[in-house]
Amino acid sequence: MRFLVAILAFVVAAVLIGAGIAQRTIWIPASNVITATVVKGGAPFTVIDGSVLRARGGQQTLTVSGSAKPFVAYGRTADVLAWLGKEKYAKVTYDAATNTLTSKVVKGKVSTPSGSTTTATPTPTPSASDSKSSTTGSTTTKTGPNPAGSDLWLEEFSGDAASITKMNVPDTVSVIIASDGTKPAPDKVSLNWPLDSSTPLAGPLIVGGIAFGALGILMYILALRHLRRSRGPRRGGGKPPKLPRGSKPPKPGNYPPTQEVEPPARGRRSIGRTFTAVPVVLVGTLLLAGCSSDYWPQFGASETPKATSTPIATDLPGQGKDTPPPAVTSPQLDNIVNEISKTTAKADAKLDATLAATRFSGPALAARTGDYALRAKKSDAAAEQTIPANAVSLALPEATDTWPRVVSAIVHDPKDAKAAPLDLVLIQASPRENYTVEYAIALEANAKVPDLPPANIGTSIVPPDSKLLLVAPNQLATEYGDVLQNGEKSKYYKQFDSKSDKLAPQVGAAYKATEISQLPATASLHFTQQAGEDGPIAMATNDSGAIVSVSVNETSTVKPVEAGATVSTSSANVQAITGVTDSTKGFQTTYGYQLLFYVPPAESKQKIEMLGFTQSLLSAKEL
Repeated sequence: MRFLVAILAFVVAAVLIGAGIAQRTIWIPASNVITATVVKGGAPFTVIDGSVLRARGGQQTLTVSGSAKPFVAYGRTADVLAWLGKEKYAKVTYDAATNTLTSKVVKGKVSTPSGSTTTATPTPTPSASDSKSSTTGSTTTKTGPNPAGSDLWLEEFSGDAASITKMNVPDTVSVIIASDGTKPAPDKVSLNWPLDSSTPLAGPLIVGGIAFGALGILMYILALRHLRRSRGPRRGGGKPPKLPRGSKPPKPGNYPPTQEVEPPARGRRSIGRTFTAVPVVLVGTLLLAGCSSDYWPQFGASETPKATSTPIATDLPGQGKDTPPPAVTSPQLDNIVNEISKTTAKADAKLDATLAATRFSGPALAARTGDYALRAKKSDAAAEQTIPANAVSLALPEATDTWPRVVSAIVHDPKDAKAAPLDLVLIQASPRENYTVEYAIALEANAKVPDLPPANIGTSIVPPDSKLLLVAPNQLATEYGDVLQNGEKSKYYKQFDSKSDKLAPQVGAAYKATEISQLPATASLHFTQQAGEDGPIAMATNDSGAIVSVSVNETSTVKPVEAGATVSTSSANVQAITGVTDSTKGFQTTYGYQLLFYVPPAESKQKIEMLGFTQSLLSAKEL
């Protein structure tokens, strides 16, 4: 009976272990779903919507080919379509039931976003990435916009890196595929989604097989033991055998001594039988040694995304379905500032105002241009503060889905402890234009930044003529310019916090009075202040106030008041630019002040606080 139980246990063990192995070999489910298509029509762009990418769960792997220099990027669907504008593109759709991709060439259209904001920014100018037409001989070739390098993309790939791209994007993000915007986009597109290839029964089956194998071994050993015992001498019942005739029974005490018979030594066959089933247990143990979580049921485990070789763009921030998202994400802003840093370093080194104009505008560009003009004639002149890379410490993006868009980023160079943090006010005038630095303002060391909305929600732009602030943003530059000119005599003086104002002691009314008093009687000096041509940018704070960036241009004019008299300038920078030390005509010098204020709400008893300023020599000339 024990042999029968052992045999049955071995059979069950073999079946269970075999079934467990089959779960991971011949019965293992597919590990992914792959579908591909050839995009027809020769459109310069191909768009794969987020709903297609998310048609199946898990990380998506996109493979493209058919172009010498493929380009792949992903961004918010609304931003991708806004960038395309009226350009023709191939739209890829997916049928999950048949696992097929199809494409259709469509004409883009400029959509009107649901929300709108009012921002005082320069009028958008045509971007270098816009479509152009070039005429060669009698033929006209249209040059399409190149998507490479756009600040709208959350991430972009080109060349070999674009051939196979792994991503995990939400429904609100789409992929754009191109070559250079003019040539047809890569026409071979493939999508790969992972499937759950776990076999939760494999582990229990193998363990169960090992358990039955162990039971079989035990029953087999017990059976062998019982068999050996059953072969020994047995005491029979009944009468003893009769003695031969004439023989006498032995006397008591004369019996020969009994001899114990040694059991026969176990040979190779005996050992082999005992350990026949050991390989079964060994095989099962080795199998379990390589088991992973895919072999076992996962009770109460939550699904987590697998690690990817590229950043995962899931859960893009926003306040809700009807609320526009922030203009940029934190990683996106890091990329933008890094690109601005690279361009700035090249422009500063070459004193190239044209290159600087690709990443600067408004007062910040005027300051850079003036700096280059000065350093071209005076190489030892102090340069404008550099913009460090990988140094964004605080971000305040506008929550909007329209253009222009505004983002404020505070950067601090960790390699230069003496350098003041810079508040970069960035503007994107249109979808195809990149962000430019409108203001680059050095913050005061003890500046008290008010409570700001988090970067993943964003803020709103306060209209320039808002009456909800202590001073309307479009009046702030004029009123502060009056304070610089007249000091305490200004009717606006009491609106500003003099303790936080570090600029007025340097160039304010007291300084001007001293400069005028030191002039000879044959010369005159007067100052004028004027609000910068570019409007203010006011970003709302949590207390209903605003962070307002403005610019003030101050012009000083010194000239002789008597015939034949001369005037001189003590400024080495003015002398370098004009090339003149003494003049019978006079000098005119213009300085630009980029200013950052906190303006409290209208009903507040607080004063307007200066958070930072940047002073730059814009121009100098002989009259």
